[in-house]
Amino acid sequence: MRIIKQLWEKDTMHFWSLFFTALMPVLKVLLITVVGIILALDRFSILKKDARKHVNSMVFFVFIPALALSNLAKAMTIKSLVMLWFMPLNVLLTFIIGSALGWLLIKITRVPHHLRGLILGCCAAGNMGNMSLIIIPAICNEASSPFGDKDVCNRNGLAYASLTLALGNIFMWTYVYNLVRIYSCKSSDANSLVKPLSTPETDPENSSACSTEPLVTSQNTSQTNDCAIGPETGSAMLEVDAKVTKQEKIMKEFKALVEKMNLKALLAPATIGSIIGLIIGAVPLFHNALVGDNAPLRAVENSLSMLGDAAIPTMTLLAGASLLDGLEGSGMQFSIIFGILVVRYIALPLCGVVILKGAMHVGMIHPDPLYLFLLLLQYSFPPAMSISTVTQMFGAGVSECSLVMLVTYACAAVSLTLWSTFFMWLVL
Repeated sequence: MRIIKQLWEKDTMHFWSLFFTALMPVLKVLLITVVGIILALDRFSILKKDARKHVNSMVFFVFIPALALSNLAKAMTIKSLVMLWFMPLNVLLTFIIGSALGWLLIKITRVPHHLRGLILGCCAAGNMGNMSLIIIPAICNEASSPFGDKDVCNRNGLAYASLTLALGNIFMWTYVYNLVRIYSCKSSDANSLVKPLSTPETDPENSSACSTEPLVTSQNTSQTNDCAIGPETGSAMLEVDAKVTKQEKIMKEFKALVEKMNLKALLAPATIGSIIGLIIGAVPLFHNALVGDNAPLRAVENSLSMLGDAAIPTMTLLAGASLLDGLEGSGMQFSIIFGILVVRYIALPLCGVVILKGAMHVGMIHPDPLYLFLLLLQYSFPPAMSISTVTQMFGAGVSECSLVMLVTYACAAVSLTLWSTFFMWLVL
């Protein structure tokens, strides 16, 4: 009994130590978020909508690319990239599994069509890059950190978190961006059918959002004219037209697919910064020229690092200010919001535990506790704040997105703390 009691007390103390270690980073995020909410109140009017738009542009085009570039250039090498090969697959799995669960949620709750892109995006994309760069260094700097030496933990943690940021940006602005775009396009097409006089020439907004086709095409006109030529000539020309129509139909479908994918999203500033950072880190010539105390071009890297340091607090302030809009958000079914919470905070983390346990069992993962912890953590983050930017770009579910973000981030304080505690216990 005495031994059992000692083991119980030891496990209890260990649990509470991990719990408070996991709680500190979340509290830091919450405090900065509260400051953002206060700055957005009418009494202060510092982070109103116009101000947030300009600051958000600064974050999107300057701070985040600089952050990704500087951290990846300093922390990534060819050796580390080879060791971390499982991380891209893991991030991709979070998006795929989240999308599948979001699709089930749509079928169960019968989500309105114009909100389907928003729901799929919230279930698929987590705020893994930004939250990782906040949580991992905060845990490493804690006196009771379970991940060993502070400096080693920070160096490795920044490498893992920076790669997470790069991968999250790439999947966010290629996969989720196009999900929201496609569904917003379908919604605008459905609305345009209600207006019989609306055409691409008279309705430039719809034509810029999605490509539409006239009800009567030139092919149909030519076919109707050909029918009046004669039975023999007309039948021969119809065969030729059928072949041409089939080829043109395939080309049109391919062209529509390319237009819907909008591959220009691959060139988002954050993605470009991530790619350049990976190249600098992986190529010794560039790395030696830019990174290090004796590097000849170290001033360039130091300047980018200073710009990148402003990204996390600025984005957290903007997140708090944007969450205030959720209080004014339009009505949304409780079942939809509850479903998103279940997907992001229960189903996805459990799937992550199963996947990582299986990968560890077959020896597919580099056995670093900090690395394993971050891989598990990637399944438990709240929805990416970039989703609100995407919905504003296409005007699909903007107010509903604010409400979803408000609820999910309010619940994230509890969820992240509990899952972080459990994940640390699992990998140590």
